[in-house]
Amino acid sequence: MLQRRTITTGLALLMAAASLAPAVRAQQTADDVRVLASTPAANVRIGSKSSAFFVRFDRPVDHRKSTLVIKQGDKVIERLHPRLESSPEVLFAAAPTLPPGDYSLHWAVITLQGTKAIEGDIPFKVSDQPSQ
Repeated sequence: MLQRRTITTGLALLMAAASLAPAVRAQQTADDVRVLASTPAANVRIGSKSSAFFVRFDRPVDHRKSTLVIKQGDKVIERLHPRLESSPEVLFAAAPTLPPGDYSLHWAVITLQGTKAIEGDIPFKVSDQPSQ
């Protein structure tokens, strides 16, 4: 009898936890956006003639309200204009020729479902001789 009560209690606790899991998961991911890929990738060295930058996210983003900025330290080098025709989850923009140095690609997005802006930085280096 004791074993049956323990199993029943364990099942009840497991079912209660399982019913809460989707709510917790939905709350955590409602506004969180993850970067899946980018060009340049984080901490890589690219050639000065690189001309395209993109960031791929795990869900569609609002291209009109999103921004891509190339920075060197706190200084804005170039504000890029994301192409509206790119995939819904991708910010893509043409970039200027950059002189050698350390940079970051700063991104700020709003998901199509959300109102909260999420932002991040992707550090990279520009060199006359890109890594292979």
